[in-house]
Amino acid sequence: LVVHANPQLADLIPEFLENRRRDVVAMTDALALHDFEVVEHLGHGMKGAGGSWGFPRITDIGAALEQAAAIEDNAGSRKWIRELTRYLDRVEVVYD
Repeated sequence: LVVHANPQLADLIPEFLENRRRDVVAMTDALALHDFEVVEHLGHGMKGAGGSWGFPRITDIGAALEQAAAIEDNAGSRKWIRELTRYLDRVEVVYD
């Protein structure tokens, strides 16, 4: 899965993606405590940031996470966390 990114962001994108991996851990931990507020907050942030960094799929996943957490849908939240993990594992960034 190739994403064409702005070369001016080349120094920042790896950290952006690493922060999304940290979000996966934080959301998984939050769900274990039934803390949907954390998941909703992080999903909202991804929804806002993904597209501006050149990752519209992260925007889509963030929106889905926000929605699932808002209705305290544990299974749905976990599904979208897994989807985010798969995306992060597969994404290849090309700077052009």
